[in-house]
Amino acid sequence: MADDSAVQRDLAIQNLSSEELSDFIRSLITMMRSGGIESLDMAYGQLSVSLRSKTETVQPSFTGNGSSDASGAQFAAPSPAIEDEAIHVVSAPMIGTFYVAPAPNEPAFVQIGDRVEEGQTIGIIEAMKIMNEIAADRAGTIVEVIAGNAQAVEYGSPLVVLKPDDQ
Repeated sequence: MADDSAVQRDLAIQNLSSEELSDFIRSLITMMRSGGIESLDMAYGQLSVSLRSKTETVQPSFTGNGSSDASGAQFAAPSPAIEDEAIHVVSAPMIGTFYVAPAPNEPAFVQIGDRVEEGQTIGIIEAMKIMNEIAADRAGTIVEVIAGNAQAVEYGSPLVVLKPDDQ
C-alpha cells in the first residue's frame, strides 16, 4: 500500500498548476522571511525546492549594468541609489524575466519621476509562462528603474527605487 500512496502523491504534484506551484513557493518564502530562515531544501516525490535568502549567499560581483550566472542569464546590478536611507527598493518576489511594459509597443508602467500608489503595477515578471504583475508595496515617487526590459531577475533583485511619501 505504501507504493500506492507514493504514486498518488507524485500524481498530485504533477497535476499542480503553475499558479498553485507558484503560490506554494511564495508561501515557503513568506515562512522563511517571518521565521528568519536563511536556507530551505525540500524534496517531496519528484518535486525538489532549494531556497536561499539573499543575506546568506555570497555577494556576486557585478560588471557593467548587470551580472551573469553560469547559464549566461543577466541579473540586475544594485544601484548606488540603494545606499540612501530615504528611499525604498521594490524587489523581485520571484525568478523570471522582468518587463517594464504590458506589451512591446506599449508605454512603460512607470518612469522616473512618476508617483505611484501602493498596489499600482510597476512591471511584470514572466515565470513559467505566466505573466505576474508586480505592484509597488508602498506609495511614493519613482527615483530609478533598475531592471531593464526583458531582463532576467532572481528573487530579491532590485526592480525600482522609490522615495516613499512618508519621508
